[in-house]
Amino acid sequence: MGPIPSEIKVVVRGQSENETRLNLTAGQFSSVIDEPRSLGGTDAGPSPIQVLLMALAGCINVTGHVIAKEKGLQLNGMQITIEGVMNPAAFYGISNEDRVGFKQITVMVNPDFTQATEQDIEAWLKETEERCPVTDNIKSDTNITVKIQTTI
Repeated sequence: MGPIPSEIKVVVRGQSENETRLNLTAGQFSSVIDEPRSLGGTDAGPSPIQVLLMALAGCINVTGHVIAKEKGLQLNGMQITIEGVMNPAAFYGISNEDRVGFKQITVMVNPDFTQATEQDIEAWLKETEERCPVTDNIKSDTNITVKIQTTI
């Protein structure tokens, strides 16, 4: 691997197809975010909050494999289950008792290591959590600016 840049820019573009469906591109990839029928959507894709948890799972997977390789551990794969709990009343403007986003996110990782000690696995999991960029963005106060874009 060559020198690591001090910054990289990640760009995702979306085009609204209707009130719940957003067609997205990220590099060469296309995706759809939608809502379930129960929330007025068409179930054409996962909801935005599901995508957030999917991104967390994907990042833990990548980060965990990188760290295992760095530590000389043989990680054959892992199962990741993530559960998020939120109060939809805040989103709908019915109540402001809870925050709009997740109140709690629980990540359960079941790694398949060949010949790793319990201490190796605990250290691996701790470092995976600490170095996962999506975990960091969810846990930290990331500066987000939302503004009107007049030109594309």
